[in-house]
Amino acid sequence: MDADIYREPLPDVRRWRRPPWASSRPTTRGFGDRFIPNRGDRMNMNIAEALLNIPRKDESTDEVSPSRAAYRKLLADTMLQGRTRVLSFSNRPRSPLKSSLEAPSPTHIQPAARKRRRIPQAPEKTLDAPDIVGDDRFNVLDWGNKNVLSIALDDTVYLWNATDGSTTELVTVPESSAPITSVSWAPDGRHIAIGQYNSIVELYDVTTKKLLRTLAGIHQGPVGSLAWNNNHLLTTGGLQGAIINNDVRIQSHAVRSYLGHDDVICGLKWSSCGKHLASGGADKLVNIWDVSRSSPLHRFSNHTSTVRAVAWCPFKDNLLASGGGETDRCIKFWNVGAGTCLKSVETGSEVCGLLWSKHERELLSSHGPEKNQIAVWKYPSMTKIAELTGHTSSVLYMTQSPDGCQVASASADETLKLWQINEKSTKKNAPKSPYVGPTNMYSYIR
Repeated sequence: MDADIYREPLPDVRRWRRPPWASSRPTTRGFGDRFIPNRGDRMNMNIAEALLNIPRKDESTDEVSPSRAAYRKLLADTMLQGRTRVLSFSNRPRSPLKSSLEAPSPTHIQPAARKRRRIPQAPEKTLDAPDIVGDDRFNVLDWGNKNVLSIALDDTVYLWNATDGSTTELVTVPESSAPITSVSWAPDGRHIAIGQYNSIVELYDVTTKKLLRTLAGIHQGPVGSLAWNNNHLLTTGGLQGAIINNDVRIQSHAVRSYLGHDDVICGLKWSSCGKHLASGGADKLVNIWDVSRSSPLHRFSNHTSTVRAVAWCPFKDNLLASGGGETDRCIKFWNVGAGTCLKSVETGSEVCGLLWSKHERELLSSHGPEKNQIAVWKYPSMTKIAELTGHTSSVLYMTQSPDGCQVASASADETLKLWQINEKSTKKNAPKSPYVGPTNMYSYIR
């Protein structure tokens, strides 16, 4: 029975073996690393270099134009710089060639060393000023935009032309009006306002020496302070503390009054924008006025003595400097926008005048005893960089030239001194000052 059963033959089953290239152990029989195969002759660097250097048929010299060959040579010299291999790990890469059109790197440009400024300690010129009124309520010295200096000596106003050194007499007022208490140039440099002891203010054309206008009945007593806002708006300060805006073009010239002081107005200054007026008085107050308001915008009472020195900063808006008198001796800086005091600096003596430099971030101050000096301060550090001495009495009056290079100071010692603060411009159109030598170092106004 069993012999009759059909049985299908079994397949030929052979035992499975792992192929040699699938071994987990590394081998050295030409199969390389486990993950990086050995590519044989394709890793031969000598053959690879030879293949790179063999020119292609389309690049043979016979078929390339001379201009193209020259271009390729220039390109190879510029890019490879004589190297046979593009990549080289043995040496540092060379610095690239600089084209003549390439701008130098800013790091290689050395800034020019700034020449150290020297401020002469002696006055450049001294003028005799007899009969000058030494009163801290008055302002009898001013320098116009046409480079003409005006000074009042008792009852007479003299004009000294700083360009040619000539002196002329403008006007002598009657004895009933004397002494002259203030002078102020209009911005055009052609007209000048003269305040008198009898409360009258007169306007003159200096070219024709003609009286143009008389402003009367605006104050009681001497008019010690004058300030122009523009060529037609003149502000006057009187003995009783009143401040009046006068439009010199119209008959009823008094257009606005500012009432905020109880004593003599000693200093008036308009800001460069013409919107704010600063006033200092014998009542120890500094008031800030808006051109369109009759009441003070700010009222500063930090000073402890008369305030006759006020000056607006030319390079920073809303910054005002003021100086206190004999018992105060401080320069204070005010933020007019915020109405706050930024800094107070003790100077050691009465502050009679303040001027901001037109060239540097500096402030000039004139002082009383004991030194009667002019000090130059660096702002905002307020480091004293120069001190000019020569007066024997309080330097009550100080003004600067239109170019900002010179400062004129006058004192009750009856002298007017000119100081060189900044170097004069070398431009051809700059006004030239007269030569100062041993024979004319000391001259006379009249």
